[in-house]
Amino acid sequence: MSTPEKEITIYDIARALNISAATVSRALMDHPSVNINTKKRVQEAAQEMGYRSNQMASNLRKRKSNIIGIIVGNLNSSFMSNVIAGVEKELSDAGYNLIISQSLDNINKEINIAQAMYNNRVDGLLVSLAYETENADHFESFVKRGIPLVYFDRVWPHPQCPGIEIDNVKAAYDITEHLVTQGCKRIAHVTAYRLSSVAADRFAGFKKALEDYQMTFDENLLIQTDLTLQAGIDAAKQILAMENRPDAVFVTNDACAVSCMQELKRNGIRIPQDIAFAGFNNDTEASIIEPNLTTVDYKGYQMGEVAAQILLDRLNQTDNGLLKTSNKLIQPSEIIIRDSSLKRK
Repeated sequence: MSTPEKEITIYDIARALNISAATVSRALMDHPSVNINTKKRVQEAAQEMGYRSNQMASNLRKRKSNIIGIIVGNLNSSFMSNVIAGVEKELSDAGYNLIISQSLDNINKEINIAQAMYNNRVDGLLVSLAYETENADHFESFVKRGIPLVYFDRVWPHPQCPGIEIDNVKAAYDITEHLVTQGCKRIAHVTAYRLSSVAADRFAGFKKALEDYQMTFDENLLIQTDLTLQAGIDAAKQILAMENRPDAVFVTNDACAVSCMQELKRNGIRIPQDIAFAGFNNDTEASIIEPNLTTVDYKGYQMGEVAAQILLDRLNQTDNGLLKTSNKLIQPSEIIIRDSSLKRK
């Protein structure tokens, strides 16, 4: 195994060109006090010798890194990919680079990532909370230092941190109402172990729809999981073991809904004839599974754009009018009705 080469410094370049280190430093920063020929010699020597600028030291001097951090629960959905694409477009146009981290919906990992982002002096932070997150104390260091922080999708209410989300209560109400109007009488709900703001709001919408249609909420039909693909399989096994099975299932996300559907189908359950299905997020798999999955659609790219715009406004201390009267911005959503929930009457 070969020994790594020594890191090249401005002093090595200065010795090679027989000029002062101060001149090399100014030439690399394109300072007007250094003549064009010297700048050219320094830049050529730096490239040939493999010099790397110490960006961290430069950031410390400028107190600005031009880096924005983003923390998400998982990167394995088309929705989140679209969010990041929207964020990156806005930040790139404004001259910022993006560091992306996923918490895997684990609170301890989220805490460690937040600390790493803080230590690396990001100029701002965008956060979609982990499902496990029950408070946001680990982000207070950003607030105290005046580092702009914007929540999106899974938000934490904070007077100094804007939040961009959809009306999860209404969306869940509407999709549950759709199942009821299809004649479904026993609707199961698959949600998260810990009822984060998003999961809690969707559960609240589900319960309110049942209440408005004089349907009793049955706790035996509430299945709490980590909402992974495996969780969908496990939820299906729970449903199969029920003496009085549901005639519909509303799942908090599409990935879990799809794997649940597949497992039920493998065990002879007909969808939607035996059990109707609805998910949430309009991920790619929702339109691939047979029958196609009824779900809630909201535009990830637009949410990413808006979140980035608000963060940039905070960095530039401007106001583009996106948040006029409150610290929360509600994005539109709509139900996409597909064959998985259409009971043939």
